[in-house]
Amino acid sequence: MAVLMKQAHFLGAKLKTLRKRHGLTLDELSARCVQLDVTAAPSTSYLSMVENGKRSPSADMLALLARVFGKEPRWFLDDSVDVPGTASSRPVTAAVRTDGIAETMPLEPAFLFSKGLLQAALPELLAQTGTSGRHFAQLLIRVWQETKQNDFPEIERAADEAGGRRMPLSVEDLIEICHSHGLRLVWSEGEKATDGRTLLRARYEAPGTLIVNRRMNQREERLKYELAFFLGHQVLHGGDGMISPHTASGILGDDMSEQTRPGMAAQDVLYAWRDFECSMFAGALLCPRQPFRQFLLRESHSVTACSKLGVTPAVVMRRMTAVSPYRHWHFFDGYPPGYLRAVYRGNGIALPWGNMSLVPDPCPRWAVFRLLNEGTPVAKNGLHPISQISVMDAGAGPRLYCCHSLHTEDAGHTPHVLSVGLDLAPALEAQGLPAADLIESVASACRRGKGLAQLSPDVRDALRTVAQVQNIAWIADAAEKPATLICPRNGVCPLQTPCSPSAQRDA
Repeated sequence: MAVLMKQAHFLGAKLKTLRKRHGLTLDELSARCVQLDVTAAPSTSYLSMVENGKRSPSADMLALLARVFGKEPRWFLDDSVDVPGTASSRPVTAAVRTDGIAETMPLEPAFLFSKGLLQAALPELLAQTGTSGRHFAQLLIRVWQETKQNDFPEIERAADEAGGRRMPLSVEDLIEICHSHGLRLVWSEGEKATDGRTLLRARYEAPGTLIVNRRMNQREERLKYELAFFLGHQVLHGGDGMISPHTASGILGDDMSEQTRPGMAAQDVLYAWRDFECSMFAGALLCPRQPFRQFLLRESHSVTACSKLGVTPAVVMRRMTAVSPYRHWHFFDGYPPGYLRAVYRGNGIALPWGNMSLVPDPCPRWAVFRLLNEGTPVAKNGLHPISQISVMDAGAGPRLYCCHSLHTEDAGHTPHVLSVGLDLAPALEAQGLPAADLIESVASACRRGKGLAQLSPDVRDALRTVAQVQNIAWIADAAEKPATLICPRNGVCPLQTPCSPSAQRDA
């Protein structure tokens, strides 16, 4: 105890630095301790006093804190001063972009990028390239999301005020909230979209009427999303009616022709932006930031825990990327043969393909492509995600990722693959581990193994530590399986003999 008292100041500073490096609040650190040992867990106020050098933790409490962060207790007591301002406490920086574009590259000559010239040139550019205005707007929104790291506090606050941060919300709760905001529900018996073929899930009719397909009552988790989405339009936009309907195909917009028609149609950008805002609102309403963050910690970031909240796996995956204290996530929602309905890249992962065109030679070792190619049937007895450790060399040295992917169906019973993942390098660096050396060892092993390799004990131990600290169980699960070498395109495969879809299935 005398040793602890002597080291109290430095111990507290190291604990505070480590906690902030991992993006945890004092409340969340206390909750993590409770998960491991409820009797020895410190309160939030006691942790604050420890960090400020006013209290010294007992040996048992210090051991508990060490377990949370994957450290030995003596790490807190050694002579190294890991406090702000020292080399060992450098903050983890945002992932470097791998698309070859400098973050702050100036556009010269600047006058060519004036508002007037862009307004005149963009419609012609889109028409000549066969790109729809909606798809172009979605690309702009994706880049904006990535720039903001999925952090939109105004939308979060609006959702918190509407729902009172309650979680979970039932269908009845949502209907009551809709009524309190002047949104009247009308049930339809199978209304079709303007194409005359596609059934509508829901559409907004100004002023203040939401028309919902009665069949949505059979899928409560999807019905809740529809109610939350259009409630977002009522709250954020005053219910002016300038919002896309939702069709049974899962594609936003009245029909597919609106999505694929080249050129810049009127209101393309406005509708795409409002779709994004209302989707963010729906996620924040159904999974409020603080309660959901605590839920993820309790459930070790299990996607299948969506059933406990009565929401879809897509809502859980997308909210992970927004509320996690770890910022280096990515998310894909892929439809066959290669259409991305949604993309988020908080870690700058190089895209194999995008939402503006289809790529003829995607790397078949990506989990999302493997599931799309195999056409894995949707499980009837529950959700069964797969986890994968992947290493990719996209030109700036190898990067290491872990993804968690799920083959599922949308509201129109169209199969698609949801995949959420994270860049592991910042997490390894935050633990003081030699990230570059560990990642290169995985890449070298995969090259020797023709694209697949078992992880070495050192790498497995490092990833288990990351899984424990971040409380993401599927990282540890993936570490027990062979790592996979992936690339953005099969045409630039780093293997001497490039893989093919058939070779991947045989591997």
